[in-house]
Amino acid sequence: MYQILLKENLVPNIHLFQIAAPNVAKKAQAGQFVVIRIDEKGERIPLTIADWNREEGSVTVVFMGVGTTTHRLARLKESDSIANFIGPLGKPTHIDNFGTVVCVAGGFAVATIYPIARALKEKGNRVISIMGARSKDLIFWEDKLRSASDQLIVTTDDGSYARKGLVTEPLKELLEAGGVDRVIAIGPSIMMKFSAKTTEPFGVKTIVSLNPIMVDGTGMCGCCRVSVGDATRFVCVDGPDFDGHQVDWDLLLARQRIYLDEEKLSFERWQSQRANSS
Repeated sequence: MYQILLKENLVPNIHLFQIAAPNVAKKAQAGQFVVIRIDEKGERIPLTIADWNREEGSVTVVFMGVGTTTHRLARLKESDSIANFIGPLGKPTHIDNFGTVVCVAGGFAVATIYPIARALKEKGNRVISIMGARSKDLIFWEDKLRSASDQLIVTTDDGSYARKGLVTEPLKELLEAGGVDRVIAIGPSIMMKFSAKTTEPFGVKTIVSLNPIMVDGTGMCGCCRVSVGDATRFVCVDGPDFDGHQVDWDLLLARQRIYLDEEKLSFERWQSQRANSS
């Protein structure tokens, strides 16, 4: 069992857990993820590693309440435990001194991009970060990302905070100004797709972190398969990072929608069970 050492509700429906997992913390690197299971009957879900403390033996994950499992997870409290916490899984993000790197984070993916931006800055890169959310009340970790960046640009879709617009707008402006050596874009698949489409005409290498349906996390089940450069890849063992210009985005988006009806039914049943037991 893996104990929850700290729980924070960062913004509405986005939660942070610090989990006691010394073996995972010992080897965790930026860009990797874990697969968790709440209990022996629970669903396995992947969560990106947002931070770690090797001395303390803890790993930080940030997640959004979307379906049954993530809402169940959000109801747990400090000192509660979860059954399984497997990792670190996936290949770490390739970190080198590239020059000027633009890190683009959409929504709660700021928790994913933060350790990557930090590692890039420690390697001597000039890091420009762009973080975007639908509105002001969904902005979190702005100060943390700013501390890992030489420049931070914040956008909101509705203009309720900082710059109004999508993250692709300042990204295009930076590309037009020149001097960008690499882009790392992480967030909803549709946001990563259009970030890659934005950088493609400029010929700037663009790395994305894919988030398909995943079950076992070891390459055996095949659920997380994606098409990258006309080859089949498994995100759990070949990724999660890939060249955004090579990803078949339409296939990825279609596969992510396969179980939407079942997920909706599961969540409705869980809500009904809770209502009946209260």
